[in-house]
Amino acid sequence: MNRFRDLLLSLLVAMVALSSCRKEEEIIPSSRVRVGAPGRPGKIKGFFLLNEANMGSNKATLDYYDYTTAFYTRNIYAERNPNVVKELGDVGNDLQIHGSRLYAVINVSGLIEVMDVRTAKHIGKLSIPNCRYIAFKDGFAYVSSYAGPVKIDPNARLGYVAKVDTATLKVVAECPVGYQPEELLIHGDKLYVANSGGYRAPNYDKTISIIDLKTFTEEKQVDVAINLHRLQLDNYGKIWASSRGDYKGVPSRLFVFDPKTEHVTKTLEVGCSNMALSGDSLFVYSSEWSYLTGKNTISYTVIDTKKQEVIDRNFIKDGTDKEIQLPYGLAINSEQGELYLTDAQDYVHPGQLHCYDLKTGRRKWSVKTGDIPAHIAFTTQPLHPLHH
Repeated sequence: MNRFRDLLLSLLVAMVALSSCRKEEEIIPSSRVRVGAPGRPGKIKGFFLLNEANMGSNKATLDYYDYTTAFYTRNIYAERNPNVVKELGDVGNDLQIHGSRLYAVINVSGLIEVMDVRTAKHIGKLSIPNCRYIAFKDGFAYVSSYAGPVKIDPNARLGYVAKVDTATLKVVAECPVGYQPEELLIHGDKLYVANSGGYRAPNYDKTISIIDLKTFTEEKQVDVAINLHRLQLDNYGKIWASSRGDYKGVPSRLFVFDPKTEHVTKTLEVGCSNMALSGDSLFVYSSEWSYLTGKNTISYTVIDTKKQEVIDRNFIKDGTDKEIQLPYGLAINSEQGELYLTDAQDYVHPGQLHCYDLKTGRRKWSVKTGDIPAHIAFTTQPLHPLHH
């Protein structure tokens, strides 16, 4: 009898342990809320939003907005991929759709997570150290990499661009570029890479690397400005490049780079943290931190890319910019006539996504997101409902 009691006791202990273990591994379900009005979308059916989350927290998450139902669903990745350990990983840095796949660049985890765009289910992943941004052409993905570990280091090594075969998800070649490369842009048979040198401050890099895609070799580096970050191609074949400055005496600025002459043709005294193009209008926000003042200077500017001049000093017209603590992500769906602006708030708590009417500059709706909402990818293939 004692042996039976002992056996029963050990079974109970095992069951309790198993139960507590299951609770620890419990998948946090998605949550959804209706925002805006359901409608008949055009070509674009919805968008994904990648929340970066704080470094070291391993909490990058994925949200989805459906134009047909007007439902915004938070944290879709975990429940659609219950067998993926550690979920999306540490710090989501870029999100792009290519073909039928959704690519999330997870910076600190050093991986590209590849999902089916219709289900958000895991297809595969590849490892690229300290990866930053991704672009595509002719069956290949090109990924900028800081190459070295995530740390400030005056002797940090040169970065590189990895060439990835999208069929096999294997890195097939690497091309060295400048220090701490950021956004990359493909125009014709050339790949342009913004080199920041951010880890080597105050000795920032100041170049754009130009890579010949046919040979996958760096042709040259062209001086633009220190601490480069963003690149945007306009409708006239010009590249708009942003510099973050040095956060002290050298301010953030926007530069027009002509790929034909390979020179900077204009400098605009406009700070730029992020930008998005709609027709000839370049919408730019700047959240410029200064070590001297300990504050962010925030602005919302519109530039006419044909005339290359500022046409609006604040694209938010209803005063709601005063409610935005820290603008962080920006995207435009010209088809819907909507601009999306995210607010990272204090970097620790869930952020906000704001939808603005592109023409009037008035806010249509807002919704709570994950931590540090940052990167939006529009999809022409609607996300399938989750069938339990």
